Amino acid sequence: MGISESDELRAFEATGIYRLAESGATFLDPVRILNASYRRFRLVPSAYYSRSFGTSRQGGEAETERTGEASPERKKRKRQPKPRELNEVERMAEARHQEARPLLLSAHKSLLKAKDLLEFLPRMIKEDVRVLDVESNLEKNLVELGSSWRAPFCEMTLCFQKSSGENSEEGICLKTSTPLFNSTISIEENDDAEGEFQDRHYILPRRCCFLMTDLKHVRGLIPDNYNQGYNLIVVDPPWENGCVRQKVAYPTLPNRHFLYLPVQELAHSTGALLVLWITNREKLWKFVEEELFPAWGVKDHTVFYWLKVKPDGSLIGNLDLLHHRPYECLLVGYINLDKETVRGSKFKFLEERRLEISYMIKINPQLVKELLSEYIPGPKPARCIELFARELVSGWTSWGNEPLRFQDAISPMVEVDRVNR
Repeated sequence: MGISESDELRAFEATGIYRLAESGATFLDPVRILNASYRRFRLVPSAYYSRSFGTSRQGGEAETERTGEASPERKKRKRQPKPRELNEVERMAEARHQEARPLLLSAHKSLLKAKDLLEFLPRMIKEDVRVLDVESNLEKNLVELGSSWRAPFCEMTLCFQKSSGENSEEGICLKTSTPLFNSTISIEENDDAEGEFQDRHYILPRRCCFLMTDLKHVRGLIPDNYNQGYNLIVVDPPWENGCVRQKVAYPTLPNRHFLYLPVQELAHSTGALLVLWITNREKLWKFVEEELFPAWGVKDHTVFYWLKVKPDGSLIGNLDLLHHRPYECLLVGYINLDKETVRGSKFKFLEERRLEISYMIKINPQLVKELLSEYIPGPKPARCIELFARELVSGWTSWGNEPLRFQDAISPMVEVDRVNR
């Protein structure tokens, strides 16, 4: 007998993973999975999900509810452009979309049939979203600071909690200082640490490691020998994107700069699984498949689709809207893998396309690891690294020019509460 919906929901509450048996897709709750990274802290769902559902982004919806009709600005934004003939690149992108469309529709249909999950979803985003004072919530521009003349003089003070006695709930903070930029910072204890820099506090999950540099210093990640390489490599590049440039959301890099990432040198000698976030732009797919993956030594790649939904389970947008698809893609392939060597082992070779569903936020690499653990070659536990990271994960190495972006203790992106464990 298969697992019942109620059993599946109980498993979801414990693990953050709900498997939609009908389509083979999976619904994920990042907060539940990421909380396993912390021992003395926990992520607050209302704060974490405010990335996508914050009050500032819902103002238009609130106005609709109050007045009964959308504002003129919203009406204007909803106007669709007149149909036109697609150019050659757009036709190629549309053909790729049509190939994936049945899989996407099947997965969404199976989600809408999971009534117990749909009833549970609104509770995952609490209504008590705290709006922090704008001035206190300004993020430090670590990207700008790391590239300035001041970078070598910046130090972070690390605080490690040590118990002051058997009956004491409060611990003693043992402090040490370390260079913040161009220096590897490791939390080797099996407990969370706290970092302080210029009156801001950052939460550092247990057994995490990070290196905050720009692309010029990325080769500092290369291990001394391939037996110390990584089995899972997740890359989330700041692709060139006109929309991003207009919003000044984050710095981007010319796509050809990514050709020089030492991905193959980071891979373990027994093989590595590489996961690359990619947009739906056809020119980018062509660049990755024809130039980037050959330069990195990536072979046998397949596609993961990440379908993004609202709290009621509906898609965040029209599935067939050409330039704003409600899904993202991950290209997943192998480096340094000898199929004959791993034949007969517990390792499973990833060949088929897969589909996952989540709220509209971007998925953390730990979720990728949870889903792909049986497809990761090499020794266990797997050694994992994320390139261009913007948050830290327990047991991972994180590299980029802003891996602390979502670790600020007062950030609404990853607000944390102290908990008794």
